[in-house]
Amino acid sequence: MRQRLYLKVGDVVRHMRHSGWGNGEVIEEKHSNLPGGLCLVRVLFEDGIERAFINDLNSECCCYYAGLRLSGPFKLPFPFP
Repeated sequence: MRQRLYLKVGDVVRHMRHSGWGNGEVIEEKHSNLPGGLCLVRVLFEDGIERAFINDLNSECCCYYAGLRLSGPFKLPFPFP
C-alpha cells in the first residue's frame, strides 16, 4: 500500500494534548525504501526539544491520530544547524 503523508518540511504544527510544547516546525522527513517501512518526521518545538513522529496516515500510529495538527505561521526563533 502506498504511503499517504501528512506533514512536509516547513509545516508548522501544534500538539493537542501537550500545549506546553508550543508550536513546532517540521525540520526533517525520513522515508524507508522498504515496502511497509516507516516514514518519520522530526519536529522542533518552541520548548527547544526535537520530537519524532510517524508520518503515514495509513498507520494507526500516525502523528495526526496522536494529536499533531497543522497550525498557523511560525518561524524558528534561531537558525537550525
